Amino acid sequence: MPVPELPERLLLGPGPSNVSAAVREALARPLIGHLDPAFLALLDDLQQMLARVFRAPPGSLALPISGTGSAGMEACLVNLLEPGETLLVGVNGVFGERMSAIGERCGARVRRVEAEMGEIVPPERLIAEIEASRPAVVALVHAETSTGVAQPVEAVAAAARASGALSVLDCVTSLSGMDVRVGDWQADAAYSGTQKCLACPPGLSPLVFGPRALERLERRQKPVQSWYLDLSLIGRYFGEKRVYHHTAPISMLYALHAALARVFDEGLEARFRRHREAHERLVAGLEPLGFRMLVSAPHRLPMLNSVLPPFADEAEKRGRLLAEHGIEVGGGLGKLAGRIWRIGLMGENARPEAVDRLLVALRSLV
Repeated sequence: MPVPELPERLLLGPGPSNVSAAVREALARPLIGHLDPAFLALLDDLQQMLARVFRAPPGSLALPISGTGSAGMEACLVNLLEPGETLLVGVNGVFGERMSAIGERCGARVRRVEAEMGEIVPPERLIAEIEASRPAVVALVHAETSTGVAQPVEAVAAAARASGALSVLDCVTSLSGMDVRVGDWQADAAYSGTQKCLACPPGLSPLVFGPRALERLERRQKPVQSWYLDLSLIGRYFGEKRVYHHTAPISMLYALHAALARVFDEGLEARFRRHREAHERLVAGLEPLGFRMLVSAPHRLPMLNSVLPPFADEAEKRGRLLAEHGIEVGGGLGKLAGRIWRIGLMGENARPEAVDRLLVALRSLV
């Protein structure tokens, strides 16, 4: 039976994003075994590259979890939380809600500091709650994909460390598109996804555990809730002993290696600047068309732009954008469903030509 023909799309939604020819070529490389010495050498290289892109402190464990960004989220929380402990979550969107739900399934006492979707969670409120509730873990969404908010995290992570808590950062949308400094920020764990600014297909979640998180894992009283996501087991495969845990997604790891090589060939600072410049070009082009930005300028993500469209039939217009121009943008989630568009400028798509193609298409719709 023939494979259905699939259209070419410009993916300007919240993910996935388009990938480079180098990444597509990596996916087509011949398979070898997941314990083959050549493949294990590639894994070692990948771990070093991930530690660099997270700017992780010495003594960290960096690895790609087999699964999407939500697998990374769950891996962080199930490994660091034990039943009855307190988890403090900053909630200003869908992914803060998801962290809370996972914490509850871990048997944690979940405390939330909330803000409206489109706004940051004020750091001073989070710090006050850390001092009041003395949580075991503080979880923050650095880049809230449902709203386009860039959350300030440094002061909160420092306060968590001062109180004896661990901090976990959701960097699914931010990693390699804006600066992530796990070590400098005194964060203890962070996770991301491959399908956004790393410009790789979905299917892996880069993750880093710093020394304090690894120490917490070693002194757990009860086994990790999830066997599949237990880093005390997975870490043995990525460590010196190479103990089998599960069959690694070999082709996806080839692709991630190629994607990270492109990140470092470009340079992190140049990559951050490219994302910022694409964002500024988009905002300048949207405002004359009647679009308004949801998030105030100081807290906007450059790679995920939440906009209020100048028409009520937003879903119909998005459908036309896809059908007539081959461009995908995302709709709103949760309370923002039907109200906003989420326009992604991620990885390979954070370029002037992608922005200009979208703006030309939008002028035919408004």
